[in-house]
Amino acid sequence: MTQLSGLPFDAIRELLQNMPGADSGAAQAVAERDSQLTKPPGSLGKLEDIALWLAKWSGRKPQVTRPLVAIFAGNHGVTKRGISAFPSEATAQMVANFSAGGAAINQICQTYDLGLKVFDLALDMPTEDFCEAPAMDERTCAATMAYGMESIAGNVDLLCIGEMGIGNTTSAAAIYYALYGGKAEDWAGAGTGADAEGIKHKAEVIEMAIKLHEKHLHDPLEVLRRLGGREIAAMAGAILAGRAQRVPVIVDGFIATSAAAILHAAEPTALDHCLISHVSAEQAHKKVLEKMGKEPLLDLGMRLGEGSGAAMAAGIVKAAAACHSGMATFAEAAVSNKDA
Repeated sequence: MTQLSGLPFDAIRELLQNMPGADSGAAQAVAERDSQLTKPPGSLGKLEDIALWLAKWSGRKPQVTRPLVAIFAGNHGVTKRGISAFPSEATAQMVANFSAGGAAINQICQTYDLGLKVFDLALDMPTEDFCEAPAMDERTCAATMAYGMESIAGNVDLLCIGEMGIGNTTSAAAIYYALYGGKAEDWAGAGTGADAEGIKHKAEVIEMAIKLHEKHLHDPLEVLRRLGGREIAAMAGAILAGRAQRVPVIVDGFIATSAAAILHAAEPTALDHCLISHVSAEQAHKKVLEKMGKEPLLDLGMRLGEGSGAAMAAGIVKAAAACHSGMATFAEAAVSNKDA
């Protein structure tokens, strides 16, 4: 067991050490009911796996009645180095667009009847430029994780995490480089539309940051505070809260996965209650998922962020729950079973 020192991250480490496991009783009940539903065994494929996953991590029959897409928005000091095609003001402008109902995520949430909340993480106070100093001090990072934990308030029964933050593909790529090694160009991608020269510059900035912090990157939580953003820290907190309170979580794309990767590096079982919604068109995302041993549900060529992939996956999860809980059994429907 990790020795606790009284520092802000200690509460996070304690949560990681004491996460609840899967509910085997709920899983068994799903398996038994599934064998009696009016369909050939296994004929719903991954929908059956999803129903089982919901039961294991919610501790009850598969149902989704209060799904929430939580978008965490933060700004990054490293944007002053010209690593994004958009200015940092676009973060707040997009948050306003979310509130006005004008973004892609609003349309997806409306289509699938999903709740949507946007969390503004001190947009007027960007993190430090991580090429010069840690992005956050430990207290700020831990407090932001705790703030993210509040996203599941209100009896949420399925949490989809997403983000908005100009510059955060650079932050995510730096996290992956710190966790998995290789070269900066292995992880840097187009983000909001960088060209080849822009991607090369992004890789150079990431390399500079890793060189500055390299003596401190053995601890995943240190990786988070030194290279992450407030929105990434908040998503990590939301994932942890989901586990502690038995709320299954759907993780969005390239940036949201960086929050999950921090937790996975700290404790390999930390993501067992999580579904990865999709593989991003960001070139390194597939490699990240392979490192984490996670299989995405969808591959739609998306790289928008803002929880859009997670929301698309939520529609499938809702359908999986409805099929399992709403279908009749052979006995209820008076349909002859093959074993009859």
